[in-house]
Amino acid sequence: MRYPVLVSLVLCALAVGSAAEPPTGGAPKTIVVSEKALAIHREALLIDGHNDLPWALRETDGPGFTSVDLNKPQKRFHTDIARLKKGNLGAQFWSAYVPVDYARKGTAVKVTLEQIDVVHELARRYPDAFEMAYSTEDILRVRKGGKIASLIGIEGGQAIDNSLALLRCYYKLGVRYMTLTHSESLDWADSCSDEPRANGLTPFGVSVVHEMNRLGMLVDLSHVSPDTMRAALKATKAPVIFSHSSARGVADHVRNVPDDVLKLVKENRGVVMVNFFSGFVNPDGARAMKLMFEKGRELKKQFPNDDAKYRDAFRAWAKENDYPAGDVGQIVDHIDHIVKVAGTDHVGIGSDFDGVPKLPKQMDDVSCYPLLTQIMLDRGYTKEQIHKVLGGNLMRVFADAEKVSRDWTAPAAADRAPGARP
Repeated sequence: MRYPVLVSLVLCALAVGSAAEPPTGGAPKTIVVSEKALAIHREALLIDGHNDLPWALRETDGPGFTSVDLNKPQKRFHTDIARLKKGNLGAQFWSAYVPVDYARKGTAVKVTLEQIDVVHELARRYPDAFEMAYSTEDILRVRKGGKIASLIGIEGGQAIDNSLALLRCYYKLGVRYMTLTHSESLDWADSCSDEPRANGLTPFGVSVVHEMNRLGMLVDLSHVSPDTMRAALKATKAPVIFSHSSARGVADHVRNVPDDVLKLVKENRGVVMVNFFSGFVNPDGARAMKLMFEKGRELKKQFPNDDAKYRDAFRAWAKENDYPAGDVGQIVDHIDHIVKVAGTDHVGIGSDFDGVPKLPKQMDDVSCYPLLTQIMLDRGYTKEQIHKVLGGNLMRVFADAEKVSRDWTAPAAADRAPGARP
């Protein structure tokens, strides 16, 4: 997820039954990773559901990112190859994000294609570090070869321009999930941070979900409204994901998942991948950030053709509405809450690195994932439970979606929304 400027998975875990729910509790202010935790972490298949490096590269260096070398330390990003290796990342869903207003400009499809190309270029330019993956089998093979499996997730249904044909094309290009909306509602699905237009999902929205099921593309419900979450969970034939969302029962922000929906996710066998952004994880941050999306839209209207003035105005607003970063233990508070409500099988990791302006203390970048393993270990999680959270649950969901696709027998859906361009 990018905010305007500042706010700019074999399946060994499947064989392990859910243990007793681990206890909750606060984490110490400074976490030191033990050898035991590090050994557990190294054995895990760590999968991150959302990293916005492709857009950060675009903003810094254009769509070709010709002057950035990820083999060198990149202090301006949360992500580079050395730190990814230190964090023991096994697979990454890279976000192909395009701002909603690009749809109004008529360039959303073009820029989405360019962002998909960025992910493929990462694998081409750094073949010793990354390899494209399109399936659970690919993830296991690539990781066994010592590389990071690279997958693509489209962030925001505006990218399909109301066309199922485009959705199918994106799948052929490697896209394996799509977030139904971003920060604004579409005519077929509603965003959590905008006024409703579809009141959940329209019939075309249901067709989108069913076509994703047929393809084997994961349905991502981060950013959508609670009514759209419920409608999609009712419509889908496969488990869903929330690629980068946290628990509203811990931090009351519209981007987080309500408890009633967490219970539906358990019934659906889906997974909520916890976001690291302080504005969603820290309760004080959530209170401060409630107006973030609205303020962004207001300033876009005020400065529609002047990005520099828009950036300055948003920075000024963010400074006036500052909030504490919180600590890394608060990320695990969200994991604990999802475990309590939905169970250990339904939580994962979706950092939102390089898409957020503030992170909890110690969770500085992609090298810091082992801290989560240490805190979970300290709170009584078993090795098997930790491995599920770090990636096993996402692998199960992805495998289930692949099976639904192989077994699909539902009739073909209409190719376009009523009134959409051919």
